[in-house]
Amino acid sequence: MGGEPTLGNSFTSIVHFLGDSIFTWVPKVLSTVVNTANSTIATTTPILGPLEEPLRAEDVPGFLQNVTAPGLYDSFVQGWYVFVLISLSISIPFLAIALYCMIRVYLLRRHEKRIFEASKHTVAEKDIPKTQLRWSRVMEQARGNSEQGWRLAILEADIMLSELLDTQGYKGETIADKMKQVERGDFNTIDAAWEAHKVRNKVAHEGTAHTLTQREVRRVIGLYEKVFREFHYIG
Repeated sequence: MGGEPTLGNSFTSIVHFLGDSIFTWVPKVLSTVVNTANSTIATTTPILGPLEEPLRAEDVPGFLQNVTAPGLYDSFVQGWYVFVLISLSISIPFLAIALYCMIRVYLLRRHEKRIFEASKHTVAEKDIPKTQLRWSRVMEQARGNSEQGWRLAILEADIMLSELLDTQGYKGETIADKMKQVERGDFNTIDAAWEAHKVRNKVAHEGTAHTLTQREVRRVIGLYEKVFREFHYIG
């Protein structure tokens, strides 16, 4: 029956060819060579007759033992063990490289998935009201002269940081829990985020006991701004 060759048919033909080569042709050649060699030594009975059926994999060791001299077979077995050890020694580094590549591919795929999920959940979709206006209010308070306004600016900026982490797919009870999941390759300003968040914790937990200066407030707000601009969270 004619027809266009397909990849499946070609693969099947290759497998059949290899099977015939390994389990039929090679044993027949070995048997012929051994029987011919024994006939030259005046041996009247061949060691093995012609092979009518392919050898099974489990029959190969017995076949080799029958068609070779005992000393030669022992040498073959020892050589086989050496070959296996050398093969394993060579294969292990390549397996390690393959495992490393698989892990890297997995991490890249996870990062791509996180970006894809984040792109589906935009700021507007998350119902975060008027982010740019909120940031303008934070900047206004940070530039003012009221220490209470400074504190509110830092606290509001930290809330915006938490919402940004949510849109990037990081989950957790606290901002710290979310930031602990961050990989540096995915979040270049993570150090700035941590530094700003630590100041926020002092402001929130120590209250007026933690003295603020306008210079310090602007520095901390600048750290939040670096994070927000990395992810185009503000204009």
